[in-house]
Amino acid sequence: MEANGDWFVIVNPNAGRRKGEKDWLEIAALLDAAGIRYTNVFTEHPNHAVKLARKYIEAGFHKIIVVGGDGTLNEVVNGVFTQNKYPTKDITLAMIPVGTGNDWGRSFNIPSGYKEAIHLISRMHTRVQDVGKVHYMNNELPKHRHFINMAGLGFDAMVAKRTNKVKQEGKSGPFSYLISLFTSLISYNDSKVNVTVDDEELNANVFTMSVAICKFNGGGMMQAPNAIPDDGLFDVTVITRVSRFLVIRSVKKLYDGSYLKMPQVKTFRGEKVQIESNPPMFLETDGESLGHTPMSFEVIPLSIQVVVGD
Repeated sequence: MEANGDWFVIVNPNAGRRKGEKDWLEIAALLDAAGIRYTNVFTEHPNHAVKLARKYIEAGFHKIIVVGGDGTLNEVVNGVFTQNKYPTKDITLAMIPVGTGNDWGRSFNIPSGYKEAIHLISRMHTRVQDVGKVHYMNNELPKHRHFINMAGLGFDAMVAKRTNKVKQEGKSGPFSYLISLFTSLISYNDSKVNVTVDDEELNANVFTMSVAICKFNGGGMMQAPNAIPDDGLFDVTVITRVSRFLVIRSVKKLYDGSYLKMPQVKTFRGEKVQIESNPPMFLETDGESLGHTPMSFEVIPLSIQVVVGD
């Protein structure tokens, strides 16, 4: 298993309602036509991409193409940050999107068309971006996870959990996040939260919040419109107690980022974030459901290279 400058391609066959599997022969033919040399492996279970990325980097690969969605990309990032062969900045990640959300790619103009995405990879225009690390609790055990796009807490995490359940049942689609958003509203209650971002502190009843490196989440919602992926800072957005009617009325504002002007929304920017809450708030990173508060976030600045669009 020698790399020789080739790409390692991790394919999630279940991504995008099994588009990863259905479209792989088409994607492989386009990679061949572009003259891209590669070795590919299909993931077989959740978190398999973490192990595959780690194993193949330690075998000498330092360029990885993800054929999947944001969740697969998140797993690969965690593989990159748990290997010992190369500095993480020496690893290059590229994306051929087949997922339902593809939010990370929106910030970097990654096309949804396979041919166009592969053209970007062959052109190799790259940018170095920040990565986040979160420490959290899960069943009384401390855990940690890296993320490349955005972490969501509270209502956002509940919506992600419902969306993931729909995905596992093979029913996901472009509107699955929105449907989960409306169904989650019925049962969700806010939490009393203490948030510290560097030296700033907020105590409030919180409906939902996000800790962002990039701009988009939830299938195209611009939850962090001012986020810059390489400034060494998180963009933290907190929505305090809000009525269910106002949430429904304001959904459109989530897509253009104008919800930041609402009086219930507080924004912060910083390198470190600490969160405590009662009752516990749950967490998702890059759409993957994890544990709960208390939790702390730190930025790992300019730590991974990614292939980007114009």
